[in-house]
Amino acid sequence: MAPHGIFYWNELMTHDVEAAKRFYADTIGWSFDSMPMDGGATYWVAMAGDKPVGGIFDLKSAGLAEVPEAWMAYIAVDDVDARCAKASGAGAEIMRPPFDVPGVGRIAILKEPGGAVIGWMTAAAQASG
Repeated sequence: MAPHGIFYWNELMTHDVEAAKRFYADTIGWSFDSMPMDGGATYWVAMAGDKPVGGIFDLKSAGLAEVPEAWMAYIAVDDVDARCAKASGAGAEIMRPPFDVPGVGRIAILKEPGGAVIGWMTAAAQASG
């Protein structure tokens, strides 16, 4: 169970998954495991040895070709639904309301009042909603 309030996961949102995989394999030594997503797309889990350390998400397969390539960070929260309600009341914009990713957890994407985008997630082992 991920402790509340820590940076828990990072994923690269990219337009060229194969180039990104080559870059991080060559420079960091990561290997990659595939994970099927809805709609036939593939999510790539970056592995440092046998430890998952991040992911690679294909923007084009998600219909997000206009979105610039970037790393996205996720913070572990104890209850993503309750925390989003609190964030909304504190001036955040909920860009993608909480949704479930089977075997991963419950995730939301928000823009905090200063404009930075962040993911919050309650990992599957602790997900309650």
